[in-house]
Amino acid sequence: QVQLVESGGGLVQAGDSLRLSCAASGRTLSRYTYSWFRQAPGKEREFGAVISWNGAYTYYADSVKGRFTISRDNAKNTVSLQMNSLKPEDTAVYYCAASTSVVPNLNNINYWGQGTQVTVSS
Repeated sequence: QVQLVESGGGLVQAGDSLRLSCAASGRTLSRYTYSWFRQAPGKEREFGAVISWNGAYTYYADSVKGRFTISRDNAKNTVSLQMNSLKPEDTAVYYCAASTSVVPNLNNINYWGQGTQVTVSS
């Protein structure tokens, strides 16, 4: 079993930055890739970024590429998402996820976190 807990969400203005954290616990954590998804009000959950446990592989959705950076701290079993130049369109609940696939999607996520709210005002 893998337990994922997100933190770091909040209310910010357009152009500001936030750093989200996902704390992972359990055994064989290295067998999964870790990703961030988000779900805005009235919309489907969408993929944002993914990273392998060793950090060698990362991939970003076009909507966040160049603004968001995913990273990991294996010593603390955490995965972070640095979000810069935030836009109102980034307003959503952000979820951490673990998958055995390098291309995580809504059909192959093994574990989900509970989510953390990010609100970006104009």
